[in-house]
Amino acid sequence: MTYVSGDPTPGPTRRTTLAGLVGGAGAVLAAGCSAPDPSPAPTRTAGAPAPADGATPGVMTLFKDPGFNFNGLLALGASGYGAAEVGEVLTAVNTINKAGLSAQTFTRTFRNLGDQLRQPPQSGRPGTQTTRFRALRAAQYYGQALFFVLGSDRPGSEEQLYRAGREAWDAFCERCDPAPLTAHVPYGRTPLPVWFFRPDTSREPRPTVILTNGSDGQDVDMWTYGVAAALQRGWNALVYDGPGQGQLLFVDQVVFTPRWENVVTPLVDWLAARPDVDTRRIALTGLSMGGNLAPRAAAFEHRIAALVAMPGVLQPWLGFPPEIRQILTPSKEKTNAVWNNEVVPELPPSDAATLKKRFEPFSVPAMLAARQGKMFTDFYTPATLIKSLDITDVVRRITMPTLVLDYEDEQFYPGQPRQMFEKLTAPKDYVKLTAATGAQLHCSPMAPQQHCEVVFDWLQEKLPGR
Repeated sequence: MTYVSGDPTPGPTRRTTLAGLVGGAGAVLAAGCSAPDPSPAPTRTAGAPAPADGATPGVMTLFKDPGFNFNGLLALGASGYGAAEVGEVLTAVNTINKAGLSAQTFTRTFRNLGDQLRQPPQSGRPGTQTTRFRALRAAQYYGQALFFVLGSDRPGSEEQLYRAGREAWDAFCERCDPAPLTAHVPYGRTPLPVWFFRPDTSREPRPTVILTNGSDGQDVDMWTYGVAAALQRGWNALVYDGPGQGQLLFVDQVVFTPRWENVVTPLVDWLAARPDVDTRRIALTGLSMGGNLAPRAAAFEHRIAALVAMPGVLQPWLGFPPEIRQILTPSKEKTNAVWNNEVVPELPPSDAATLKKRFEPFSVPAMLAARQGKMFTDFYTPATLIKSLDITDVVRRITMPTLVLDYEDEQFYPGQPRQMFEKLTAPKDYVKLTAATGAQLHCSPMAPQQHCEVVFDWLQEKLPGR
């Protein structure tokens, strides 16, 4: 662990360049992330930059494809907080590999595992805790299936699969003691569903963390990356679906917004009205692309007392390969002509499925087309939205203490966490989780407990008790 306080017009070789661009269903984001790591920030111990070749030494290989492998590692790592079972995950991995790895076999296997866990166990009558944690694991496995469903032979089942995972999550929450309070916080025409977890039902004002998800995570991921750790330390934790996430995306069809302060401010209003929230100790975290959303919100919502970016993300658009980014030009007509006439016809099926997945949180037409097994035709609109999430010129407005996480072998946003750290003018710390303890890769998929230890130790230091 490292701890420290031109003309984009495509060239004539496009078809050659794009052929085999991805090389795996999940690598389309990593393929363009070879930006050099900036010169190191002042360090307490020096850390090595992520290798440009995308090597991931020490990572367990569940699947040969890096995208599928990353998702498998996320599921396996979640077992530390009860959101998966090692034996169930590895058995699913073996089943998938034996059948032949594909979006179809991955989706079917994890969907079936979720379905099995939503049924009573064969031996005996299940108790409340058994039913509770079976539902939590089911939510995890449905989430795994959901991630790749657009590449399966049933892309139209996406909403149904989301609802299955949501029902499992809600079943888990209902059996927590105490159960989280649920509400719908006003936000435009579509309220935000929230789950407010508390260590107990007393009215004692407690520190509270608002947990912000990324572009493709599910609520169960917030249990692994914050709720369980918060409760263990006597904190409240707020989980929510924002635009482009969960219910707002898959059911309400509301896509991401670059004005994330408009999402977080109503949440802070809601918390501030509660007697069991210490309004001087409200923290905000952002996981994955949430490491862009949360800092954006914190730059304008000054009731946030501490911020954690996991990792720090200045420009989500740079998470796409340069060959994809170069398609976007100032002309919508020209951009879409290139996309539809030159790019789409050359995309292998796995690459096409990945791009459908990556773009759906930014475009309802893209999501609906993908559910019909079709590629979206308007590249310009969602690409422009993704590009507008750039917070490079905003982070200097952040005033509260901020922790920026980074990961050795970060495959999606290499270099960006350190760049964010350098631009911050608020009190700040930088932590790089490393391969030495198995905490490498984006979001430390194999080490969420280490991840939470770093985050909550820092939060408790910055927001101590009364």
